[in-house]
Amino acid sequence: MLSTESVLESAADQSCIRLEPLVNTHLSGKTTTTGASCDVFTDGSTKVTANGVHDIEDRILRITGYYGYNPGYSSHRREDGSESHAETPGSETSEESRSYQTCTHTALKVLGGLLLVLCVSSSWVGTTQVVKLTFQSFSCPFFISWFSSNWNILFFPIYYSGLVVTTREKQTPIQKFRECSKLFGEDGMTLKLFVKRTAPFSILWTLTNYLYLMALKKLTATDVSALYCCHKAFVFLLSWIVLKDRFMGVRIVAAIMAITGIVMMAYADGFHGDSFVGVALAVGSASTSALYKVLFKMFLGSANLGEVAHFLSTMGFFNLIFISCVPLILYFTKVEHLGSLSSLPWGYLCGLAGLWLVFNILVHVGVVLTYPILISIGTLLSVPGNAAVDVLKHEVIFSVVRLAATCIICLGFLLLLLPEEWDSVTLRFLATIADKKTEEHGEELTDSSIHTRSRSRANGTVSIPLA
Repeated sequence: MLSTESVLESAADQSCIRLEPLVNTHLSGKTTTTGASCDVFTDGSTKVTANGVHDIEDRILRITGYYGYNPGYSSHRREDGSESHAETPGSETSEESRSYQTCTHTALKVLGGLLLVLCVSSSWVGTTQVVKLTFQSFSCPFFISWFSSNWNILFFPIYYSGLVVTTREKQTPIQKFRECSKLFGEDGMTLKLFVKRTAPFSILWTLTNYLYLMALKKLTATDVSALYCCHKAFVFLLSWIVLKDRFMGVRIVAAIMAITGIVMMAYADGFHGDSFVGVALAVGSASTSALYKVLFKMFLGSANLGEVAHFLSTMGFFNLIFISCVPLILYFTKVEHLGSLSSLPWGYLCGLAGLWLVFNILVHVGVVLTYPILISIGTLLSVPGNAAVDVLKHEVIFSVVRLAATCIICLGFLLLLLPEEWDSVTLRFLATIADKKTEEHGEELTDSSIHTRSRSRANGTVSIPLA
């Protein structure tokens, strides 16, 4: 094979193309008696056929360096049926394999996200319904909230176990715990930082759960889960005010829709009685949840999964050590009557705490493994899930006002899931569609004009364009 340098040198030295004279005396189209072609060799040692086309094409292709030419690669040879394999660069193969791996990874991520959506929705529906069942025999919401929050201690051990199984972690649990404790600072976790950082989040966590449970005593599971979805609107408003996030008109509209749904839900049974109190408790739970998330984003926004697991386990320890006095105070003041330990519904309590823990694990792990929007959709799907259970099992009849309020809140929740660049993306998409329609219309006009001209010529008429 001729190298690229030799091709360039031959092209530069030769000012014209010199063709070797053909020795063959037979004219084209004439054949010998035997039907064989007469082969003659020139000084370039290139084999030619009787008509000389092979030799001419080879010389032209060699001089011009056409597409990495190989000697003897001509149309005549291709017609003879000899196979020629174009050299495929390794970069193209690597790009194809890389794109295939990217598509496979994206598909698996989406499928895993959809499965995670179902798990998140099912765990949240199960938690809400088990709370309703627990209240039938044990009506102590703060004790239930405190008992369930203690299970957050298991968050870091579960994370470390999963890490060992998936990556064969070499560090001991204590070493990994100390590494993740850098979330509190370069010096690690001290008693002062432990109280300073953990106390506000632990109090907000406990208030969110307690108000949610209190709301379930007053309202149906569907109403409480729908009102809790308003926390997304409160997160946007607080982030806009506190974190100076980008202002988006569509999210303001979504926040207004959430507030409208809250007012309609309170108005459903009149602004009095347990319904109004239940709505206020559910909105309070959504507000404390939004404040917790905004503060978490402000102070711990760059935390990875290990640091989040460490932080949640630390909150569990804080809840067990410092907040244990509150259930005792409520017990001695007879605000919550616990009874004897043997009379407590441990099955419901452990099932409730386990489902709550699973929900929190799925939410925090799902944000890392898949798309965060899918986790939000899983929380939203708990509304129709609870509605199905309420209708089929508890035979709840929803009024038109409550259904309208629930639909408005859910629609506002979906609007809050729109990305920040949704408007520019939508405009580009519409512009692309308009351009395609214009091109198709222009092609149709061109085809019709060509067809008209051909018919005119066939009929003997000539169309003269106007000046």
